[in-house]
Amino acid sequence: MELVRAGVLDVGVERYGDPSGPSVVLLHGFPYDTRSYDDVARLLADTGADVVVPYLRGFGPTRFVEDSTMRSGEQAALAHDLHDLIGAMALDRPIVAGYDWGGRAACAVAALWPESVSGLVSVSGYLVQDIEAAVTTPAPPHLEKRYWYQYYLHSERGRAGLAAYRAEIAQTL
Repeated sequence: MELVRAGVLDVGVERYGDPSGPSVVLLHGFPYDTRSYDDVARLLADTGADVVVPYLRGFGPTRFVEDSTMRSGEQAALAHDLHDLIGAMALDRPIVAGYDWGGRAACAVAALWPESVSGLVSVSGYLVQDIEAAVTTPAPPHLEKRYWYQYYLHSERGRAGLAAYRAEIAQTL
């Protein structure tokens, strides 16, 4: 494991394979960490790839450079973290891959800085979002139940969903 200064973070990075090979960045989700990629990182490294598996902000040894930096898990912050890491490690247009928070970071970098990556692999149900609409606009309860683990009914979106779909939520429960 190495620490890489990248923007507002000192990022803990696990690295596998040949640093001169094609780069692949594997990004974990919440609440997981780099261990999610132990097997796939070794498989990719065995093909000659340079595999970079960073700990996202708030995980493992990754730390903010300044105590005063705002803590945020929003997609823009995660995207900047990944973009800064690609630059700090001088990775040549890596394939970026991830799920959950890592998928969100990978998708946002591919959308905002397409020249920085050569490919994208993402797995998740909520990648790049219209945050304002996501916070306030309810979906039908059969779709919303996927998010109840995130305290749906404790949010403004949940309040609006309960007001709009009270009978359907009761039926779903």
